[in-house]
Amino acid sequence: MLRLGIPVIGVTDLDRAVAFWTAALDLVATEEWESDTWRTLYHADGSGRALGLLRSASPAEPRPRLHLDLFTDTADEQDAEVRRLTGLGARLVDWDLYPPEPDFVVLADPDDNIFCVVDLSNAPSGGSEQGGGRG
Repeated sequence: MLRLGIPVIGVTDLDRAVAFWTAALDLVATEEWESDTWRTLYHADGSGRALGLLRSASPAEPRPRLHLDLFTDTADEQDAEVRRLTGLGARLVDWDLYPPEPDFVVLADPDDNIFCVVDLSNAPSGGSEQGGGRG
């Protein structure tokens, strides 16, 4: 039976990406499938795989069709997480596709991969975990 595995992010510097994503999402790097081009990150609570990092020579897409949405429950939490993530090496993206009252902030990781921090309390879905209309 086919099942969804984990999201994989292409990166140019595996060590830098491991440092960023483990700190950003409270994940741990494991030896599972570890190589010069791959790292598997697990949930810190041991509940399983969360993210894969794959060395890539191709540049990050400025408007990716597929990206990560990271959820927060309030605007204050969203602001705090954006500050924390930029402190870890993410950067704010000058995103020209924001709606008039966005529920999300567009960031890029240290490899310029785009992701969003979504405030579910402001999401058009009324706070459900489906998030808003991004991108």
